[in-house]
Amino acid sequence: MSTDAILSDSTAGLAAVRREIAEACATAGRRPEEVTLVAVSKTFGPEAIVPVIAAGQQVFGENRVQEALAKWPPLRESHPGLELHLIGPLQSNKAREAVGLFDAIHAIDRPSVCRTVAKEIERQGRHPTLFVEINTGAEPQKAGVLPENADAFIAACRNEYGLAISGLMCIPPHDEAPAPHFALTAKIAVRNGLSLLSMGMSADFAIAIRFGATHVRVGSAIFGHRG
Repeated sequence: MSTDAILSDSTAGLAAVRREIAEACATAGRRPEEVTLVAVSKTFGPEAIVPVIAAGQQVFGENRVQEALAKWPPLRESHPGLELHLIGPLQSNKAREAVGLFDAIHAIDRPSVCRTVAKEIERQGRHPTLFVEINTGAEPQKAGVLPENADAFIAACRNEYGLAISGLMCIPPHDEAPAPHFALTAKIAVRNGLSLLSMGMSADFAIAIRFGATHVRVGSAIFGHRG
């Protein structure tokens, strides 16, 4: 695909997503400024990302620490002010790089990650925004804390590991209606005094906004489908 085609497709996708966010917010009685669009750029290179930055997008999401390390430092050097979120699972041995690179980590989900992230926050003096991932569908192949264990895990994050948890993240099962999963995540957040909700992707972010999402993670609707 030519650079002009990438520019046209990605900027059109970004504009369409922004319109849909505004419409969903209007329906929910919310302001669009309450919802942060995280443009998920995993597997896409700078040639796809730069046009989206040029169109005004400032917040991006990556699934893998190593991939992000390979492409984002030069992009951030040439485009100051960008915000980078780790939205995929975090392995303990990648905590140093993750805390050093990302402004938010969406997948705090087990004690080993808590320990290593806390250690790196103290060592580096960086304080990324932290989300606990909730496995609302109790899917064995997925990361995340089971809903019935969420309160105790959030308390341990705060009291045992000294982590400032700001919100929750969830990924509903593909074969189930997302609304009950978003509602459950929002309920857990309220009772734990958490204000941020990372919920909703390309297919369901409008529904997530209705249930209070503050961050929506949208990739294919902006960049197109990955090869």
